[in-house]
Amino acid sequence: MSEHQEQVKLFNWARSLETRHPQLKWMFSIANGGHRHKKGVHDILLPVIRETYEGKMLPGLFIEMKFGKNGLTKEQREFKKAMDAEGYQTATCFTWEIARDVIIDYLGIETE
Repeated sequence: MSEHQEQVKLFNWARSLETRHPQLKWMFSIANGGHRHKKGVHDILLPVIRETYEGKMLPGLFIEMKFGKNGLTKEQREFKKAMDAEGYQTATCFTWEIARDVIIDYLGIETE
């Protein structure tokens, strides 16, 4: 398994639920390779506003996928800190299942 394969599984899961949870349609992967590389930007964005139980508005959810023993780079930690300060929810996930659970929690999806 690789980070890419984990992301593919996550997006397949999200696409399978789009009919019941249309906000998942807007989740996308951020192209960070080739000439588009912007160091530190997380892999996935779900640009859906949510309100916390404390009444705080979250403009979206950034997810950084990792695999194996890889951790956040200096640039990724800097990006995470900046996005946290801007009010986004951020998460670092090592499996697609963990990322799925973060999304379920963020959107308040009822699981069967």
